[in-house]
Amino acid sequence: MNPDKKMRLGVISALSEEQEGLVEAMQGVSRLSHGMRDYTLGNMWGIDAVCVLSRMGKVAAAMTASILVEKFGVTHIVFTGVAGSADIGVRVGDIVVAETLVQHDMDVRPLFPRFEVPLTGLAHFESDLVLSNSLADSAISFLNDEFDNVVSVEESSEFGLGQPQVHRGLIGSGDQFINSVSHIGQLKDALPDLLAVEMEGAAVAQVCFEMGIPYAVIRTISDNANEGAAIDFMRFVKTVASRYAFCVVRRLCLRLA
Repeated sequence: MNPDKKMRLGVISALSEEQEGLVEAMQGVSRLSHGMRDYTLGNMWGIDAVCVLSRMGKVAAAMTASILVEKFGVTHIVFTGVAGSADIGVRVGDIVVAETLVQHDMDVRPLFPRFEVPLTGLAHFESDLVLSNSLADSAISFLNDEFDNVVSVEESSEFGLGQPQVHRGLIGSGDQFINSVSHIGQLKDALPDLLAVEMEGAAVAQVCFEMGIPYAVIRTISDNANEGAAIDFMRFVKTVASRYAFCVVRRLCLRLA
């Protein structure tokens, strides 16, 4: 990439609730529909940005990321949304910023090792360190300075949020909504460092790797990927996760501006 090129930030979420408020906060807005998606262009707290909903799943996310780069000329991509916990130390309400991402449902054995994306030589895709550091710092400052003003005591009690923490590490993506303790156990056996599971991040990571685009992925933990995940997931996304995303992305943009 050309280091002198002006930043244009692409912000992707899978669901509308995960991006609630961000588009409304943009200034100088214009909109363009392309490939069954609505792209909103504008200035977001001093940063030239494009916001879009990818919909759920790896193919949808990969297509969206590709269009952001090829058609809208974004120079950096952030994916924000929710995920299920894959580690006992990662609790509902915590935030995970990816250091690496893996497609946990990629398995082309015996032609290639499990999890390796064929013809790339990689199973784990590293996020951009500078962008991820800024994102993690934004998440930490949000939890320290703003969380109590954004999430009520009643909501914290309802979801058992306690004192949310920021974690950094491995996120796994697959075209599966995981709601089984046994399934998580199997993934943890194969990927002991796994912190969270979702359905898009590693696909965006592969696209950005192949196109040379710095990217970062942040996930708010909405459920424990167990048998109650579906109920917890939708309720949490609608009432808590959108506030996390708004506050963290705002702080990120102010840092980058």
